[in-house]
Amino acid sequence: MKITRVEFLCSAVKKGQYPAEDLPEIAFAGRSNVGKSSLINLLTNNRNAAKVSSSPGKTRTINFFLINGSFRIVDLPGYGYAKVSKSVSQDWGRMMEEYLSARPNLKKVIQLVDIRHEPTAQDVQMYDYLRYNGLSGIVVATKADKVSRNEQGKALSLIAKTLNTGESDVIIPVSALKKTGQDRLLGCMESLLQ
Repeated sequence: MKITRVEFLCSAVKKGQYPAEDLPEIAFAGRSNVGKSSLINLLTNNRNAAKVSSSPGKTRTINFFLINGSFRIVDLPGYGYAKVSKSVSQDWGRMMEEYLSARPNLKKVIQLVDIRHEPTAQDVQMYDYLRYNGLSGIVVATKADKVSRNEQGKALSLIAKTLNTGESDVIIPVSALKKTGQDRLLGCMESLLQ
């Protein structure tokens, strides 16, 4: 699949603000600062599609992007950012729960983890939640350029073990900086949409 058109549709904090349920959606979830916006920009070949910030916790809404006029990419708020108040963190949790549990056109959630670190308890909790809801199966290990080829294999094994991924689950190392891994991910996304 090649993405030739990307259009930002809207930001939402509740169901009434979502676009119509007329197109399939693939959402991206991950800890704050894991690289969701950078990945979306890499996939769309548009460095301004999603706003990238060096400070974590920037995405505080659910952001919808129309892709090629035929499906949507959904950028979910990052989880696990310690410097937000407990009430804000609870609001994010409710916002994500509402979207993930009640969106009939949601095909899959692609979970991002940082290849340099063992997945956190929150990463595991998210993956278990996605598995329970039939939305798991694809993990992107971001920042793949930060580890050597030798370290990459070990890191991917650790991610699979920690998340307890299934045999049919896919873990894709991606580097937005070096522009690697996106073709494999786009192939997985194309399969989901068929």
